[in-house]
Amino acid sequence: MRSLLLSFKPAAAVAILVVIGGLCRLTAQSDAALEKLVHRMTGDFSSQFQSMRDSDYYDIRLHVRPIWTNDGSAHWLYVEQASAADENKPYRQRIYKVENAGELSLRSSVYTLPSPEKWIGAYNNTDLFETLTPADITLLEGCTVYMEQQNGVFTGSTRGKDCQSKLKGAQYATSTVLITDEMLISWDQGFDADGKQVWGATRGGYEFIRQ
Repeated sequence: MRSLLLSFKPAAAVAILVVIGGLCRLTAQSDAALEKLVHRMTGDFSSQFQSMRDSDYYDIRLHVRPIWTNDGSAHWLYVEQASAADENKPYRQRIYKVENAGELSLRSSVYTLPSPEKWIGAYNNTDLFETLTPADITLLEGCTVYMEQQNGVFTGSTRGKDCQSKLKGAQYATSTVLITDEMLISWDQGFDADGKQVWGATRGGYEFIRQ
């Protein structure tokens, strides 16, 4: 025991405590960033103003609601997107899993739902999702959006060409996002095997203003 005590280095102990303290601060910062991101992603959004300014963009309504809020390991969001002219026929319904991805990085994984028509308008009654579990939904491989917070703004994108898409002859899709307190900009694009864009906006993302 005496030899162990003699070999103990106070400086080493201080270094360990500094590292632990740093890790705790990083964890706290990551948790705070995650909560802020989820708060900003949740709500009702519209691209009406952008469509009035630029006829190349449609008037789209975006509704995002938290579900499965008892999961302490991640945040789950139901996402529904439709033309303002026909909100009862959404063209996109997804579930996002938003979580920390290491240090100050965050990620939003994208899932499809079984029988999407069953969940149309479910953002008005999220209790409906109590009949669904994470085991029932399907991960869209390669479509995860990785984000970071800089100067109070969240920015991020998918990585590489792994998000497959068959829409309009595409081979893969990319997504780029920018999220502030009042706006969510989302730019989805599809590309063919030669890297030519075949669907999606060409000059920039859709600007969804919080309602």
